[in-house]
Amino acid sequence: MKNVTAFLFVLCSLLFSSAFGEEAESGFVSLFDGKTFDGWEQDGNWVIEDGAFYRKERGGSLTYTAATVPDDFELRFEWKVSKGCNSGVYYRPGQVEYQILDNIDSPYGENARQAAASLFFCMAPKKDATKPVGEWNSGRVICQGTVIEHWLNGERVLSFDYNDPKWEWYVNLLGIRGGDLTGRGGRLWLQDHGQDVWFRNLRWREIPDSETITPDPDFEPMPVTGAALEKEEARVRRMLEAKKEKTNAE
Repeated sequence: MKNVTAFLFVLCSLLFSSAFGEEAESGFVSLFDGKTFDGWEQDGNWVIEDGAFYRKERGGSLTYTAATVPDDFELRFEWKVSKGCNSGVYYRPGQVEYQILDNIDSPYGENARQAAASLFFCMAPKKDATKPVGEWNSGRVICQGTVIEHWLNGERVLSFDYNDPKWEWYVNLLGIRGGDLTGRGGRLWLQDHGQDVWFRNLRWREIPDSETITPDPDFEPMPVTGAALEKEEARVRRMLEAKKEKTNAE
């Protein structure tokens, strides 16, 4: 009798999990069929391997051209990096990027605002939730109005409203790099930064007006300190000087 009860419990759990999974994916549109580049453009340096996009050699980004990114959306995908890899998922016009990184072996990993799942050169995640190199990670980007969230392996690691004065310094930092969080109507593209990287199971949905995304009131990004902060400040100075020279030349 105990064995029968245990079997029924497991069976019910599996059925519930299946139903919940179907509900969680409701409304999503697949962006990649796992077999072809239909809807995508590239220069031949990406291939399809075991149902995944694989950046095999240097040559440029992989861009989704079948549609522009909705204004309010949720994007889900899986990603895997090679040792030392740096890549990114760009989802709004300009420098608005969900960072893909080997946090341990890439030099970018010393700065939390450049770590995996960060909003690159703007906002660090609250923690490092990556899996070891060679394992698949799950990522999510959720945008509604002025709210942006990044998820990594089931955890909401970044969540803020970019109109909140609390985050003004961070938004201005991205602006120095050329990023504009108010941009809309851009293309989704996967970055080729020179190292091997894989993506699969890309899909998105438009977030309806009836659904409200509320930023995490307790979100605090990981800090950037020491040598990493000094390097970032030096980079910012170079960017500002370059902008000044360009303005003077005009």
